[in-house]
Amino acid sequence: MRWWTYSGFPAVSEAVPKEPVHTEILPPGSVPEPNLTYVVIAASYNSEWIFVRHRDRTTWELPAGHIEPGEAAVHSAVRELFEEAGVTRSSLTHLCDYAVTVGKIKEYGRLFKARVEEMEGLLEFETDEICLSGTLPRDLTYPEVQSVLFNVALG
Repeated sequence: MRWWTYSGFPAVSEAVPKEPVHTEILPPGSVPEPNLTYVVIAASYNSEWIFVRHRDRTTWELPAGHIEPGEAAVHSAVRELFEEAGVTRSSLTHLCDYAVTVGKIKEYGRLFKARVEEMEGLLEFETDEICLSGTLPRDLTYPEVQSVLFNVALG
């Protein structure tokens, strides 16, 4: 695992969706917790945004993941921040719910904003690299979703 701070991102190939992707922003709490599939966390640390690169990908993403069965969305967000970015202490704010439609399939998620207070540098899960940056990377894993959610986090 490499952990580094960089104001830009190296050029890599972008993920190309096979079907049209539509992201819809919904009011906070409008989707019942049992209907949620994902959490995404726009996390800042020392005034920079945290982006992660999964070990099997060449693109960047905000920390995110699946909500485990029976897990509250906020607990999933805390878990994903730890697993993907080594965050050990943060404060979370629920910004909105969202829907992502790919072809004819619609799934729901919840977006959180995190102010990270502590991170540890050793990761043992799926993340190969962490990048702290003031800007959104050009090479996103899910550009049709994460760019929309990042803009919501910017306010």
